[in-house]
Amino acid sequence: MLNKILLAFIPMFFAMDPLGILAIFAGLTQGLSAFEKRRIIGQSLFTATLVAISFIFLGKIVFNFLGISMGDFMIAGGVILFCLSMIDMIGQNQSTRRPKSMDLGAVPIGTPLIVGPAVLTMALMLTNQFGWPVALIAVLSNIAIVAMVFLLSDKLIRLFGASGARALSKVMSLLLAAIGVMMVRKGIIEIISSLK
Repeated sequence: MLNKILLAFIPMFFAMDPLGILAIFAGLTQGLSAFEKRRIIGQSLFTATLVAISFIFLGKIVFNFLGISMGDFMIAGGVILFCLSMIDMIGQNQSTRRPKSMDLGAVPIGTPLIVGPAVLTMALMLTNQFGWPVALIAVLSNIAIVAMVFLLSDKLIRLFGASGARALSKVMSLLLAAIGVMMVRKGIIEIISSLK
């Protein structure tokens, strides 16, 4: 069981990218008071947890209703992961402007920043591979890491520097691209196996 949790935790960590979103969070909350930051952190964590748990339990039901197989989703998810990682690696950082709305904890921080397409894709894949308890532990433990990163954001930014946090995000994006390719490969194998 512990081995399965570890195998699920690692790809979820790269999909959620807690250190990679540090610079984005710092930019979005720049100039806010400590109270406002804590309020936004609480709101973002609640939103991310709610979205992720709902997808773990309802995602497969929706897929069955629409006639989507796990192989289809793995290929689509893998392509999305690969594209998102490429955008992050070669794209410009557009997330330093802070929205005026104080609801930014829900959107864009809670979703899609913490729990976006990459995390939802990984959550469903892990649920299919290891079962919902393991997938749930992987998601919740990574959200807990995000909570610690956000709460210590000021100290971590001083430690890494904004450029250091961005560089770390690029490395994680490269690993995420490799995970995306792996998912496409597994999706193709799954579809071929179902045809036999």
